Amino acid sequence: MSRDWYVGFKVLIIDDEFEANNTVGRALRAIADELSKLDIGVVPALTLEDGWTSCVSDTDIGCVLLDWDIPSQTKPPGAGPERLIAAIRQRNQKMPIFLSTERMAVDQLPLAVLEAVVDFLWKTEDTPAFMAGRIQHALTAYADTLLPPFFKELVRYADAYKYAWHTPGHMGGVAFLKSPAGRRFFDFFGENMLRSDLSISVPELGSLLPHSGVVGDGERNAAQAFGADRTFFVTNGTSTANKIVWQGRVMAGNVVAVDRNCHKSIEHALIMTGAIPVYFMPTRNQYGIIGPIPSQEFSADSLRRKMAASPLIDGEGPDTVRMAVVTNSTYDGISYRAADVMRPMAGTVDNVHFDEAWFAYARFHELYDGRYGMQDAENGPDEPVVFATQSTHKLLAALSQASMVHVRDRHVAEENKVDFERFNEAFMMHTSTSPQYSIIASLDVAARMMQHGGGRVMMQDTIEEAVGFRREMARIHHQIDPDQKSAGKRWWFRLFQPHGILESPFANMSASLNQADQPKEGDLSHDPAFWHIRDGADWHGYDGVGDGYAMLDPIKVTILTPGIGADGSLADWGIPAAIVSRFLWHRGIVVEKTGTYSFLMLFSIAITKGKSGTLVAELFRLKELYDGDAALPEVLPGLVDLAPERYAGLSFKALCQEMHDFYKSRNTIAIIKDVYATLPEQVMTPADAYRYLVAGKVESLTLDALESRTNAVGIVPYPPGIPVIMPGERFDSAHTAKILEYLNLLQDFDNRFPGFEHEIHGVEAKPDPDTGQNRYVLDCLV
Repeated sequence: MSRDWYVGFKVLIIDDEFEANNTVGRALRAIADELSKLDIGVVPALTLEDGWTSCVSDTDIGCVLLDWDIPSQTKPPGAGPERLIAAIRQRNQKMPIFLSTERMAVDQLPLAVLEAVVDFLWKTEDTPAFMAGRIQHALTAYADTLLPPFFKELVRYADAYKYAWHTPGHMGGVAFLKSPAGRRFFDFFGENMLRSDLSISVPELGSLLPHSGVVGDGERNAAQAFGADRTFFVTNGTSTANKIVWQGRVMAGNVVAVDRNCHKSIEHALIMTGAIPVYFMPTRNQYGIIGPIPSQEFSADSLRRKMAASPLIDGEGPDTVRMAVVTNSTYDGISYRAADVMRPMAGTVDNVHFDEAWFAYARFHELYDGRYGMQDAENGPDEPVVFATQSTHKLLAALSQASMVHVRDRHVAEENKVDFERFNEAFMMHTSTSPQYSIIASLDVAARMMQHGGGRVMMQDTIEEAVGFRREMARIHHQIDPDQKSAGKRWWFRLFQPHGILESPFANMSASLNQADQPKEGDLSHDPAFWHIRDGADWHGYDGVGDGYAMLDPIKVTILTPGIGADGSLADWGIPAAIVSRFLWHRGIVVEKTGTYSFLMLFSIAITKGKSGTLVAELFRLKELYDGDAALPEVLPGLVDLAPERYAGLSFKALCQEMHDFYKSRNTIAIIKDVYATLPEQVMTPADAYRYLVAGKVESLTLDALESRTNAVGIVPYPPGIPVIMPGERFDSAHTAKILEYLNLLQDFDNRFPGFEHEIHGVEAKPDPDTGQNRYVLDCLV
């Protein structure tokens, strides 16, 4: 059974005579009638601006019929049909554009126009049915190219309505119809999802494990889209993608260099491989935001010093480090110039792994040029193999757990190239023989969405929306508190960003045809210079980071709450971020990450223009409630019910002040900044410590009993999600005093403010039978 892929698409007819009572108008309306008979919708536009608005706002537009002779309503005069065609091609390189003209012969049209259009129509010479047929043909061809290999074949298979005699046991959802609960499951998810839930028994769909058939075709298409030599679809998230990379390239006893700002899965990879880690040390600022690793950390001399200082490595260590992993970008949106990471390690490191879980979009906009792992640039004869693991589902359009491993080894010496047949053994070790086909299809579609100009368009829209929000917040702050004294009711939220955002050039490229892809020099959405982190700038708080080596990503927006100064000092009053985040949650807004006086909001390609406006409105509502000293139940419903003996009778402002005073009295900001400054002593590898854990040779200890004990499980507070101590490292007063002070601080906070408890992996809070208060306990080796 074949599907008419063009059904659902519309034809945009841009012609000022569409509604005219003359020969041309009647001919255009007759074409529209014929298209309707073919189930193809028509959207008329009488001006170029109206047509451009339809192109930008309606993704169902699949074909454009443009009158070359339409008068331009936009200034300057050059902003006519030629500009519209160029703007459409910037957004979509494949959509068919038909040109109709009465007054100009084809051989007089500009070359750029001839290259951009697919065909010409003379409105009054051919029959309406013939012209509608030509449009249908072009639209069908276009629609067929939109669907990537795997998803296209999956839809075709589902359309064939074949009886299933293979797994999964629900067989297209039929089993769910035999139970009331199952029926509701079927109705909720829908027949298409269940009929496309298939198994490797279907030969038409290939297989994920050997990368055969249309699955392999989809992976090769994704590799082309993301600039990789080879791409692997991963259906269990980037946690698994990271383990695949390490299991495929690292062996027990290999020395590896690890970003201390690493994800928990890298700790797991260390355990699984038995590698010996040395660490890159990132910076940290007064807000507790993890910054870049200083570039000198990547030099051969630095790596050799780290190996020589390690108690786990004999002598000066091996000639090369087997793997180096760098988190790019960080959770908070700080990315590296990739060449500045790789070049110093050339000849010293065999493999560089960029954990780009939060950065899959970087290749698709010029703002991020040179800042991602899959850039095609030679870095010398000793260039390492480069891996990039990306959570496609995080900030692109894919289902949860949809991730990719990208590999680039085109410039690598032959002896260090990846043997993909052997590497695939690691892939199969971590991949189910029954993968979820919907996840594979979403990876396939996510790659296609970013191709043919679509990725840049979506990223441009995302960046513009984020920058617009940043500017609006800065404008409000300037109007409410022009002296920036935060006195009385004259306060507002600040943003973690460079100064001067209101004075810098910025234009919404999709707002009008006149502005379409005509950025001014230094425009905030195109030119990365404004976002560079530079030594000496007083807004970021990082030392030794050069000029442009690191950059703040504008779409990852950190909002600073009142109470903390640019130097990290705490004022007499403040509103801790935990309270703001809880308020927003009650108002239907979920933040990505909450710090002490900061919270992170992510702008993605799914952002809508009303979304950020709602956030601003709710922040104004919070300000109103704070300034009016509202009762706590009005602001944080349910908190008093959770702990009535603690919060009854307390106002919103009083709770903010109590929490702020706690932070201030405990020197919290200094502790948070210093806790990662010193590495604990390494006693054994994480893998050796894990063996103790599995053998049961551990005991749970409270914080006051940790001196000289070796940690069994990584301790990772959220936020920021960075290990303060790794498995196999020792607690001792010389190296871990700040860590213990930090953990005691969090423990006391959790007891003081029920409902605001911290999430810490590797720590369990247990009630003390004598005091009734919770005490942190963690596992140490016996």
